[in-house]
Amino acid sequence: MAASGPEETTQDEVMFYDTDVGGVVHNLAYLRMIERCRTKLAAQLGFDLRVMSETQVYPVVLRTEIDYRKPGRLGDLLETWGWLEQWGRVRFWCAFEMRRPEDGTLLITCRQQLALVQMPEGKPLRLGERGK
Repeated sequence: MAASGPEETTQDEVMFYDTDVGGVVHNLAYLRMIERCRTKLAAQLGFDLRVMSETQVYPVVLRTEIDYRKPGRLGDLLETWGWLEQWGRVRFWCAFEMRRPEDGTLLITCRQQLALVQMPEGKPLRLGERGK
């Protein structure tokens, strides 16, 4: 896949708490790693943590589509590459690939649909030109 807009890459070492009893990465741990990458990507779109806390405008996940292709294991270094895939009027999509850089194995592909919400009202906002 090719990124046409902002993109971000993060790395995580698989720790014991990321795995099940067989030493395989648990599905929720993948989502936590993706969230870390998405948070850094959001900063490029103008939603860094300080700005969000000041404006009370947050990108909220509406949908996650994830394919678990190969397992990560205890002690692996995993690299997550995320990019802005689509920017609409109210919603936007981010896409992710997670690989083990040691051998290039693709472990995860993921897409997440998000919308901006003004808190504490929970009011959805139009996106504007921010992602372009």
